Parts: sequence; structure tokens; C-alpha cells
Amino acid sequence: MAMGGNDDDRGMMSQINVTPLVDVMLVLLVIFMVTAPMMQQGVQVNLPKADTKGMTAQEDTVIVTVDNNGRTFINKDEVPGGDLRTRLAEMFATRTKKEVFLKADSGVPYGEVVKAMAEIKGAGIERLGMVTEPAQK
Repeated sequence: MAMGGNDDDRGMMSQINVTPLVDVMLVLLVIFMVTAPMMQQGVQVNLPKADTKGMTAQEDTVIVTVDNNGRTFINKDEVPGGDLRTRLAEMFATRTKKEVFLKADSGVPYGEVVKAMAEIKGAGIERLGMVTEPAQK
């Protein structure tokens, strides 16, 4: 006579052991909590040549261009130095979709491109896209 009872009375256990699942989920949660802030730093840009899918142009698309001589254009109109931020702020004051595409010559110094990006962001533009050429294979 055993005090604990008969082993034959116990049937198959039909519950799932979730402890390993919880352990894995907690590890993944910690990994994502650590890496998420790193992914959101900075402005996402494309390099001058990239294998990307082309975008369809819309009528109200605004393109800021910096040419090889350092001149800045909004669509096809040249903008005098220092007026880019105010011109863009005026253009987008009544628009709900605040999106600009930046197109810079590959010979333009990196600092000039960054200055243009800062002016665009300073005008209150929420989305900034970079225009690139397809990479040669």
C-alpha cells in the first residue's frame, strides 16, 4: 500500500508547458527593447546609386535639387542662398502631406547635402526622400 496513490490513476497530461515559450519571448522582448532606439536615430537616406524600386511621380511632388555648382532649386526654380527654409515653409503651410524629395549631384560635397537636409527639416517637412539612380550591374 503506497501512500501517494496508484500511478495508473493518472492519465496523460493534456496541458502545454509554456515556461520555455515565456523564456524565449522575454529574451526577444529584451533584444527588441535594446535595438529599437538604435534603429530610429538619424535620417534614413539612400546612397547615390542603389537597387531600388522606382516610385511613381505625383502632381504635387516637391523636389529640391542641389547641382554641382552648389545652386539650390525647388522643382525648377532657383532659390537664392539661405531662402530654402522660408520658401519651403511657405509652400507647405497649407499642405497636409509634408514630403520632399532631395536630388543632389554626385559631385556635391557631403556637407552641402547635409545643409540642404537640415534646411528642409527646419522648414517643418516630415518626410524627406533621396532621389537616386539605379546601380549599374
